[in-house]
Amino acid sequence: MDIDTLEQLREHYPPAQGRALSKQLDHLDPHCIAFIGLSPFAVLATGGAAGQLDASPRGGAPGFVQVLDRHTLLLPDAKGNNRLDSFSNIAETGRAGLLFMIPGVDETLRVNGEASLSDDAALLALFAGERNPPCLVMRLRVAEAYLHCAKALMRSRLWDSAAQVERSVLPSMGQMISDQTGGSATLESQAQMLARYAADL
Repeated sequence: MDIDTLEQLREHYPPAQGRALSKQLDHLDPHCIAFIGLSPFAVLATGGAAGQLDASPRGGAPGFVQVLDRHTLLLPDAKGNNRLDSFSNIAETGRAGLLFMIPGVDETLRVNGEASLSDDAALLALFAGERNPPCLVMRLRVAEAYLHCAKALMRSRLWDSAAQVERSVLPSMGQMISDQTGGSATLESQAQMLARYAADL
């Protein structure tokens, strides 16, 4: 049977209680700020007006997402393929979420709130030292911030070197996209792709 109401859903799970509820903040406390400052990777989650969803990886040096104040985060854009899936969704709905990760740490930090895009010179200047200064900055007004338990990363052994998969078990990115699109152009090797990316990080 499909579960399509909240009542049906709750028949399978007891109510959340205790720390699972009380840990949720409406601002960034010192622990959240420290976590963000150590994080070189986040997943940006957005949804568009037509219901389309997107989860986009974002990375940089630790602290690449800046804390403007206890209620505001700044995420700079980065050079990409110009699809602008995430930013298009934000322009339509003004909502976003970020999931922060720190290599070697199994806990994660979730931050959700109202999102907007800005080309304000003062905000862009905060990222002027970047190799590729941003064109836009996403500003996230924090509505929810909470630490997420370690279970998912423990189950996945994400940071365990013994669980790492050799890149060679998959075809190159060029080969996979060529197969998916029916392309016939000369394929770029994985090494060539990595060299091209390295010049544009």
